[in-house]
Amino acid sequence: MADVLSQSEIDALLAALSTGELTPDEVPEEEEKQKVKPYDFRSPQKFSKEHIRTLELIHDNYARIISNYLTAQVRTNVKVKVESVQQITYEEFIHSVPNPTILTIFKMPPLSGSVLFEINPQFVFEIIDLLLGGSGQGKFKSREFTDIDKNIIKVVNEGLISNLKLAWEDVMEVETEVEGIETNPALNQTLAPNDPVALITFSVEMGKNTTFINICIPYLSIEKVLDRLVVQYWFQDNDEKVVGESREKLRNRLNIVEMNLSCVLGTVDVTVEQFLNLNAGDILNLNEKTTDPVKLMVEDHVYYYGRPGTIGKNMGVEILDIIDKDVEDYE
Repeated sequence: MADVLSQSEIDALLAALSTGELTPDEVPEEEEKQKVKPYDFRSPQKFSKEHIRTLELIHDNYARIISNYLTAQVRTNVKVKVESVQQITYEEFIHSVPNPTILTIFKMPPLSGSVLFEINPQFVFEIIDLLLGGSGQGKFKSREFTDIDKNIIKVVNEGLISNLKLAWEDVMEVETEVEGIETNPALNQTLAPNDPVALITFSVEMGKNTTFINICIPYLSIEKVLDRLVVQYWFQDNDEKVVGESREKLRNRLNIVEMNLSCVLGTVDVTVEQFLNLNAGDILNLNEKTTDPVKLMVEDHVYYYGRPGTIGKNMGVEILDIIDKDVEDYE
């Protein structure tokens, strides 16, 4: 597509043509430039826009859940919201987080492999200060985490990670299991540097301070269930589940209803005198042939064609066809 001229360029061109400084034949024709989007083979785009959008919906719900969880834990107002959902490489993620930091490694079946949960050191120190009776408003210097710090924040992280089950329940049933905590992100070598990951970044507001939480989901972990991250499939699956449950409830309720089922073997015309003179053992010649199907009636309404016979020592009727009463009424 050719470049679009600005209004000033159009005015200058028209002025040159009107004054004779430039003739129409001398107007340069610019070659059309095809827009080419660069593609980095070292960082292939594995997640489509639909996948990213679904991850954003899931973790937007997760942000609301952990807002309530953190507010209850620290007894102060906490606001969490999704800032960004993007695909990057694992190397870019590791280089973007500070050192030291709290990097929790956990599993989330049916996702395979490990998922990473990183919380900013500022967030860690604020949470610990609030849990230990402080105001959480002081200035915290970057330092190495003590064993007490790690144990306190591990309990908080286990609660945060377990809430992922509630956020993902509309898509699939997941379980969470914390494997360990690292403070130096460079030491965590669970993935190759160029492996693509989905990075979900949350902002956390506590008082006047704003900190960040990151969830890093490797593509290899989510590859097997990637089709679940399509919104149409998501709602379709839910609809089918609801419809299936409704059908099962209706079927269970209908099963307790009792109805009379009768079979008409045939008909015969007799006079009143013949009817009054009937005795046990008399034989009546029916109007139907033995090869003709019989009619099955449900509550005095004909619904099926059948064939009489025996089932073991009992008499029975085999259903041959269903009578479409709507068609018969129309005809």
